[in-house]
Amino acid sequence: MTPPLPTFHASAERSADADLLRQAGLFRDPTLVSLLDSVTDIVLILNRHRQIVFVNRNLLELLSLSDGAHLLGLRPGELFRCENACDGPGGCGTADGCRECGAVKAVLCALGDQRRVEECRITQRKGDDVLAYDLKVCATPFTRDGERFVIFAINDISHEKRRRALERIFFHDILNTAGGLRNLAQMILEEVPLDLRGDTMLLHRFSNALVEEIMTQKLLLAAETDELPVDPQPVDGGELLRDVANLYAGHGTARNRTLSVLACAGDAAMVTDPTLLGRVLGNMVKNALEATPEQGEVVLGCDCDEACVTFRVRNPGYIRPDVQRQIFQRSFSTKGAGRGLGTYSIRLLAQNYLKGRVGFETSPAGWTEFRVCLPRNAFNGAADDVSAPEPAWAREQGQAPGEGPLWKDNGEARGRDATAWGSDDAAVARADR
Repeated sequence: MTPPLPTFHASAERSADADLLRQAGLFRDPTLVSLLDSVTDIVLILNRHRQIVFVNRNLLELLSLSDGAHLLGLRPGELFRCENACDGPGGCGTADGCRECGAVKAVLCALGDQRRVEECRITQRKGDDVLAYDLKVCATPFTRDGERFVIFAINDISHEKRRRALERIFFHDILNTAGGLRNLAQMILEEVPLDLRGDTMLLHRFSNALVEEIMTQKLLLAAETDELPVDPQPVDGGELLRDVANLYAGHGTARNRTLSVLACAGDAAMVTDPTLLGRVLGNMVKNALEATPEQGEVVLGCDCDEACVTFRVRNPGYIRPDVQRQIFQRSFSTKGAGRGLGTYSIRLLAQNYLKGRVGFETSPAGWTEFRVCLPRNAFNGAADDVSAPEPAWAREQGQAPGEGPLWKDNGEARGRDATAWGSDDAAVARADR
């Protein structure tokens, strides 16, 4: 009996040349070749000894080869000249460092009949130079003519990894700088004489806005890459809504406009992430203020039932049908190039992280209302899904959209059941305090 070849991890055994040629012949079918050549990733087909028996056109073009004859029998690490493949007693997969290799883990899982996706870091030696690659690999089991093979797809994510590292450094450094500027502005605000207080307050407001914008972008990037942590806590929805209104009363977009907050009709207690909900409501208010003409009013409110709390922000104005159809799409905006993350981020955070639903209604009568409906106890397992909110605040009472005791047709609040923050200097001072 032939003793096994030495290895520190995966088997070092290899197929005979005749077997490799026979296996390669199984993958000359034109339909299969066209299918594998049509995908955008590099695709290899490996036999049970992790050796290459087929490569698609993407790899051939990368290596400037006309065919894959010279690659037959190589393992992935040997193809890419991984330093561990050079150190292993039996090549790729057999070195001690291969124990942590995502590519080897994925292939071994696929040989055990389980599809696996892993990240793989390869350090390549090129003379005296060292090159590093970050790859995302997917290994899928595949049987042909009774033999076990692995479809091994490779995607180079090195550029994405470098970009993410640079983003983390950027946000860390710029937040330190902006935070220092804000703290300095706060110190100056507390010490300046009264005749300079107005200008200093403006500096303090702008430095606060700068920090908020940076934090918003950082949060959005984390949300899009599924790296955003959620910290559910008991929250009073009505109180949070008032805090957001107080904050944005001092925002530049609120100048010569009024923010009104209706009293909550019922208990708005809920369990959610107050920071994320604050961002969602802040974006809703900011968008409404930007869409409101001077001397106009933005009205905030919430209503509750046993399962949900629905937050509503209404402003004057009508959204055209062509805009309505794209309102929540990423990068779509009516405000010009480089905008369009506001409504998208509302939906992303509310639905993906707060387990709620978003919606809006707009009327030719001249008002638009955005809503976020959140379950009271989604993070306690009490509500796994929330239906989209009804298109009108008062529809449960059989009233037409935009009617009822809470609203006039122009979107303003009726009666005296609202707390209003104007955008005058006194309101700015209240917001800063």
